[in-house]
Amino acid sequence: MSRPKISFACPPGLQSVEHSQIAEKLGYERVWLFDSPALYTDIWISLARIADAVDRIGLGTGVAVPSMRHPMVTASAIAAVEALAPGRLVVAFGTGFTARVAMGQKSMTWKALTEYTRQVRKLLDGDVVEIDGGACQMMHVDELAPNRPIAVPLWVAPSGPKGMSAARELGVDGVLVVSPPSEPLDCAHRGLLVFGTVLRPGEDETSQRVHAAAGPGYTTSVHGLWEYAPDAVASVPGGAEWHEGVKGERPEGERHLVVHQGHLSTVTDRDRVLVAAAGKALLDCGWSGDPDSIAARMDEAGEQGITEVIYTPAGPDVPAELEAFSASAQKAS
Repeated sequence: MSRPKISFACPPGLQSVEHSQIAEKLGYERVWLFDSPALYTDIWISLARIADAVDRIGLGTGVAVPSMRHPMVTASAIAAVEALAPGRLVVAFGTGFTARVAMGQKSMTWKALTEYTRQVRKLLDGDVVEIDGGACQMMHVDELAPNRPIAVPLWVAPSGPKGMSAARELGVDGVLVVSPPSEPLDCAHRGLLVFGTVLRPGEDETSQRVHAAAGPGYTTSVHGLWEYAPDAVASVPGGAEWHEGVKGERPEGERHLVVHQGHLSTVTDRDRVLVAAAGKALLDCGWSGDPDSIAARMDEAGEQGITEVIYTPAGPDVPAELEAFSASAQKAS
């Protein structure tokens, strides 16, 4: 089994263009942008800016959340980016855990996501699609959009049995996962989302640089625990103190507005207590380790059927994180 390609994921924001240019020079396959409007700027605007600024690197939505936009809006956005970067765009859809909970909503159902994905595919194919009781079709004339069909690959980010079932039902080109699939998936591409940092010589979990770079991934896992099992947060080192701080900062019904700040990008002031108390758990959560361990993980991912490892760098020096991960991931194990 061949070693997976490396890509990177980042929030759409003020530095996503610069980071994509750096990643292209380092040989990354693709840049995947998050879609959380309450936390980041617009995903499609950022993709268009990146498409104009880079020559080779692929573009991806990691992941676009259907409930944020009418299917025609998404199809039109896909057409715009495809026109700027022909053949380089991949669109992955997901049920929107953080994007939706950051606005006080539950994730979408897989039934709704499946219907949406089919509608977007048919629109891109040039078909007439009934949406909300009305007939819709991409009616763009010459020079306003690429000719239909627009063959941009559509992926999904499945989680749990329902998500895996939806991926198979849709027959998608690829999937984005946070752990290697435990069941067979008949698709050509399997992208694995990872976070963490490459340890420099002499570093361990006490390093302030490691706190800044690996901390966002670690604290995001606590944020997820807070959503699904808030009573369990007290079992996390520093969790009881952190939870009391959240309760004191906002009333019930508004706490999600602060919990998810810094999602996969930075350690907020309120989250520092979690990182300081984490100990070795900070390195066990995600892909943190020396270059040899990262190279070994790449080989293991390939053996598990992963075709693309998607690294999520964080902290104050993302260019250095991208460079260190690239060198480690391509190192002989």
